[in-house]
Amino acid sequence: MKKLVLMAMAAVALAMPAANAQKVNQDAARSKMAKSDAEIADAKKNGKAATWINRGKIYFDAYAEPTKDLFPNAPEMTLQLTMGKPVSVEEGVLGGSPVIVANYEWVKVYINNGNVVAWEQTREIGDNLYRTAIEAYAKAYQLDPKQEAKIITGLKSITDALLMAGEVQMTTGKYAEAAQSYADALLAQTITPNQQPNPEYLFIAGYLMTVDASQKNETDPEAAVASFAQGEQYLKTALDAGFKDEDGNIYYYLFHCYYGQKSKGADVYFPKAKEALLEGIKLYPKNEKILDGLMQFYTAEEGVGDPAELVSMIDATLANDPDSYDLWFGRGRVYFKLQNYDECIASFKRCTELRPDDFQSNFYTGYFFIEKGNAMLDELNKNVNMSNQAYNEAAAAINSVYAEAIPWLEKAHELNSSDAGTVEYLKNICFRLRDEGMQSKYEKYNEIFKTMMGQ
Repeated sequence: MKKLVLMAMAAVALAMPAANAQKVNQDAARSKMAKSDAEIADAKKNGKAATWINRGKIYFDAYAEPTKDLFPNAPEMTLQLTMGKPVSVEEGVLGGSPVIVANYEWVKVYINNGNVVAWEQTREIGDNLYRTAIEAYAKAYQLDPKQEAKIITGLKSITDALLMAGEVQMTTGKYAEAAQSYADALLAQTITPNQQPNPEYLFIAGYLMTVDASQKNETDPEAAVASFAQGEQYLKTALDAGFKDEDGNIYYYLFHCYYGQKSKGADVYFPKAKEALLEGIKLYPKNEKILDGLMQFYTAEEGVGDPAELVSMIDATLANDPDSYDLWFGRGRVYFKLQNYDECIASFKRCTELRPDDFQSNFYTGYFFIEKGNAMLDELNKNVNMSNQAYNEAAAAINSVYAEAIPWLEKAHELNSSDAGTVEYLKNICFRLRDEGMQSKYEKYNEIFKTMMGQ
């Protein structure tokens, strides 16, 4: 495939011998910026909103000029029509996948399966161009709020460009740069009162800084701490603005940002990390990332607390809301982490009472009976000094636990007959219990599973 793409690029080059190199009119852009600089230095022109609106457009155009013809998923074959002939073409790797790299004077473009997937700008016309543009629009609004419609139009162009830049930077693994782009995209939405800032951009920025910090942890711990601190600011500001993602992962990332700053003082950041997780699990008791984070945090760091306090917290909430499916679901997950299988199963049984026809609650009730049986079997296998009679009695007790999983999994299968995992569990349990009257069920589910697997 790589050779075919390279040949395609070469074919375009042969078909269009007159194609020029990438056209970036930097002289014209710099001339306009110099003229704008002179205008704002003029006392009379400096006081006009039109001067600043024009400045905003000039500086934004200069920022966008080197990449104005690039879009994600653009067909490779259009590149030379819009960008001119690349200086060179080579093979490369992006995100672990092979790509073709088309090198231009101002940018390198990454191509995969015939489409543009990302790019990296290698030269700029000037520094801080889009920020200067944002500042210009802010000054224009300060001078004449009646020009808000024009100002918003210009700011929207900046926001859209920064969002696309953030997406591309994320694809190329430049997480800190991507975070800055998303944060500044929101900044451009805060200049006038009739805009509608989207705090989700700060959530994305905070997540990206968490990823950036995690990558730096091994090689540059000091830089990692700085990234965690920046991520904390983004996420806290998003929460303050009322943003919460659908799954509540913002609390999980905020926990990591606090925990990642423990070198600055565990006595300060551990309580913050714990509070982020506790607040998250209170609002999103089904969030497995938060639950896993809590269990790992409680067990990895001394003095943080007893994991059982999570159950106490959930039970206190359940006292006020005893019919909360999500709270019972979360309670079951916590008890599973604590390896208290009976309470775990009791919690999921309660979920099935609240939602009898819910696939998840029926599946997990059966699943945790299996986990209980597995734990009992592990303990039995560790005991090598048992008599045959004692061993057989213990094995029978274990089989009875496995058998309790069957009706729950069968109900789950009725609710979702396409879930292969449910059928596989049923097949395996019935095979184990085939000498106890489950042979026909084993044959039934074995045939269903083979059909699902295309055997």
